[in-house]
Amino acid sequence: MTNAPMIDLRDTTKKYADGPPALAGVTLSVAAGECVAILGHSGSGKSTLLNLIAGLDKPSSGTVTVDGTRVDQLGEADSARYRRASIGMVFQFFNLLDDLTVLDNVMVPAQLAGIGKREAKERAVELLESLGIDRHVKAYPQRLSGGERQRVAVARALMNEPALLLADEPTGALDSSSAEDVRELLLDLNSDGQTILLVTHDVQLAASTAGRTIELVDGAVARDVANTVSGITVNGSAGAVR
Repeated sequence: MTNAPMIDLRDTTKKYADGPPALAGVTLSVAAGECVAILGHSGSGKSTLLNLIAGLDKPSSGTVTVDGTRVDQLGEADSARYRRASIGMVFQFFNLLDDLTVLDNVMVPAQLAGIGKREAKERAVELLESLGIDRHVKAYPQRLSGGERQRVAVARALMNEPALLLADEPTGALDSSSAEDVRELLLDLNSDGQTILLVTHDVQLAASTAGRTIELVDGAVARDVANTVSGITVNGSAGAVR
């Protein structure tokens, strides 16, 4: 048993060309079982941070460690294996394959990981049942509501039992009712022990879903605060992240 954090970034910087850094000396950690929101406006560094943690990009300097793996040191093939084994990703616009049924969409990660079809199907059906959308196993994504498609996307992300779930603006394309369903789903997953990194620009979603909110401004950590039911607590007093 180890007390090492699930996510550990140390003085991590990412520069592109000659402009200011997209990420500037970020140091942060996320414990296993936490739900942490990364908050910030467009251009704040949220997407860059997510890409570094997912192994989709490399830092210019500093380190990125996830579940004991030095992600910044992985080659292309090892990065792909790392994502299949350790990372589940949920996106704003679902990224489902419209020519595949709901069941087949959910099975894709398992098949890419070399899991047998029978085992993959059993796992997919189990996930769809647990997320309340098993009645749609034979449907195609375009026939579902936005909230239902996002549940399918979450099931797909959880298919290989990832250590870390990355949710990139998961309610950004949803109406308020569907967004609330997804928020409750994330809360349920976290209460069951799933580590979640939620990337959003929505202050209310961050405060009502995550135990902590980390705000990025110009690629640097501007605040790292604990959330409460009524808002965000900063050094013991309620405040708002703007």
